Amino acid sequence: MPASHELPIALRAAYLALHRCSEARFAKYGVTADQFVLLATLARGEALTQRELARRMPSDPSTVRAMLVLLERAELVQRDAHPTDARARTVALTTAGKRKFQQLWNAGQSIRDQMSLALPPGDDEQLIHLLDRICSALAPDNAAQDPPLSHATTQAMS
Repeated sequence: MPASHELPIALRAAYLALHRCSEARFAKYGVTADQFVLLATLARGEALTQRELARRMPSDPSTVRAMLVLLERAELVQRDAHPTDARARTVALTTAGKRKFQQLWNAGQSIRDQMSLALPPGDDEQLIHLLDRICSALAPDNAAQDPPLSHATTQAMS
């Protein structure tokens, strides 16, 4: 079977392996892997609308809303009225949310190290580039979006 037939299965397997490791690592902090992605997206620094947050994660808006309700109850995020759009709400990390994100980022370091060690030196950047290309190919109308979270967050946290 050509490699192109194996690619979707291999990508899904890699995602699920990362998701399982992240779920196990973050459970003791009371945060899921998906909630970590939400916190990491907000950790880039700017308040986002809920719609923009869902697009950047990327995730379903109703899933993002449900996560926001839980994270707001935990006082990790704050939702406020949008300054110019009465229908929209902005979301930002609270001080506690920033601390929690840093704690989770540190807790996930060994997972990131394991992924990097699985590749020859320098290949992680090539893999990120190739994954970016796949994302663009599958969603050409979104090609101008932010880079994948893992790449952008890694650069911001370095």
